[in-house]
Amino acid sequence: MEFSFGGFGDPVLSVALQQLMDLPDELERQLNAPTRAYVRDRRAMANTPMDVKELPSGALVLAVDMPGVSLADVRVQVEDGNVLTISGERKRPPEDAVGAEADKQQQQQQGADGGAGEKQGVRYLRMERRMGKFMRRFPLPESADLDSIRAEYKDGVLTVTVDKKPPPEPKKPRVVQITDGGDHQGK
Repeated sequence: MEFSFGGFGDPVLSVALQQLMDLPDELERQLNAPTRAYVRDRRAMANTPMDVKELPSGALVLAVDMPGVSLADVRVQVEDGNVLTISGERKRPPEDAVGAEADKQQQQQQGADGGAGEKQGVRYLRMERRMGKFMRRFPLPESADLDSIRAEYKDGVLTVTVDKKPPPEPKKPRVVQITDGGDHQGK
């Protein structure tokens, strides 16, 4: 089947014109490519497992697995009005110095003891646990009580509880006092 574009019968010309028309789309994709920070944040968010449940009271409970993460490296905050952000960093244990840090330590020790008793950094044979920064964002509903957010870190699981605001009290009818205008004379 021969494709004709714009009344031109030559297929080569039709293909060339189609490619020229697709050029703005390709240029748009190239110019608006995601930034490194965006890609890094997306990976950090995708690699942090989280469960969210709603209790019968209406409270939300978020459980985030973060084994091996120090409590000092975890941050829970509310941003942009009602977006709960949980972020932190899983760091490599200090005794597992690798790469340049291990080489630096090795050179320092060789210089101190003349090369005897070399100590090298740990060499990983397989590394499946992700190290580095992580982040999860969760939009909170309007009914969330932002002043009562609680977080607890136990056994490698961060549990964040967000209570629901109490329902507003129904308005009671207001009784309006009627005053005597004084125009009535005891007739």
